[in-house]
Parts: sequence; structure tokens; C-alpha cells
Amino acid sequence: MDNTTIDAVFEILEKEILSLHEPIVGRVARDHDPFKVLISTMLSLRTKDSTTDEAFARLSRLAISPRQIVQTPLNEIEKAIFPVGFYKTKAKNIIETSRILLEKYNGAVPQTMEELLGLPGVGRKTANLVLILGFDEMGICVDTHVHRITNRWGYLSTKTPDETEMKLRQVLPERYWKRINDCLVPYGQNLCVPISPYCSRCRLTQYCERKGVEKSR
Repeated sequence: MDNTTIDAVFEILEKEILSLHEPIVGRVARDHDPFKVLISTMLSLRTKDSTTDEAFARLSRLAISPRQIVQTPLNEIEKAIFPVGFYKTKAKNIIETSRILLEKYNGAVPQTMEELLGLPGVGRKTANLVLILGFDEMGICVDTHVHRITNRWGYLSTKTPDETEMKLRQVLPERYWKRINDCLVPYGQNLCVPISPYCSRCRLTQYCERKGVEKSR
């Protein structure tokens, strides 16, 4: 796959994801609240979307602003977000991030990559997602699904999500930068799964080189 077919690929993806479950972070983003996008993304790391959804709902009922978060005991934050992956570390990061936002940014989420990366527990995936969904700014959010699928297509040949992001910035047309995560996360969760993907149900087979696929359904 290359850019001679990328328009056709995204046209198919945009139609296919309409029938798939929308990830929690995308639904949260409809509130246009960068803090909610930030927290939901922090919770989602290495966690199933359904678990993140439930954890974010519980946390929202408990505390959903930086000030409310810092006023809530750590053990209550932990209880609210359990059983997301690494929930104890995430609880500490959420509280510390909220404290930094209050002390350094007057309770607002910063709007630059450099400042976002300075927050505890925030990597490039989270920072890009906050910029894209929280502020409608340009970025490319690369998680395990985007990394896996773009390499499976043969569109890229990269070893890590960070390397994938940098390569996509070089080759992917900018009109797809904001959308690639929205398209490939639900596609990767439901069809192009890590092991034994559902190639028989995929409408992209004519474009996909199936790199690294040893078994499919």
C-alpha cells in the first residue's frame, strides 16, 4: 500500500467504522473539554475500552475537574478507576497532573506538545490525542492499533509507535492526520486484531500486504 491507494483506503474505513463501537475517548471529546480528554486517555493506556468507559464514568461521578481531583483522597481515586491497567500509578499521575495544572496553568490543560509531555504519565500518544480532540489542533495519534495496522498494510516498516508517528508525519497526507487514530482504533479492536485478524470480513484486503499475518479468520 502507498499513497496512490490511501484515499480509497480511508474512504472504506470511514464507512466501516460507522457500524463499529466508538472508543470512549472519542465520545468524551464531544464535550469539548481538554481535561476530560486528557484523563480518559490516561486511563485508557493498556486497558480495554469497556473497562476505561466504566472507570471514567465512576471517576466522573466522584471528581471531574483538577480542583475536585486534588481534593479527593488517593485511595478513592484508586477505587474509582480500578481495574484499569496500572491503576495505582494512574491514580497518582492523575492527582499530580491535576496539581500541576492548578499551580502552573490556572487549572487549564496546556496546549503545546512540550508542556503536555511534562505532565506525569503523558506520552506522545496522549499528548497528540489531547491536541487533536481537545483543541482541534494538528497531530497524529499513534497507539498500538495504528502502529500494527499501518505496518500490516505494508504502508510503513517501523519498530515502535513513536517511530510510526514520525514516519507518518513524513508520508501520510495531512488531511488524514487527525482521523487515522479514529479510524484504526475501532478497526483494530474489531477486525484487524493483533492475532488472527478477520481478513475474510475486511474490505481492505485488495490493498493490504498482510505483513506479519501468519493466521487469519
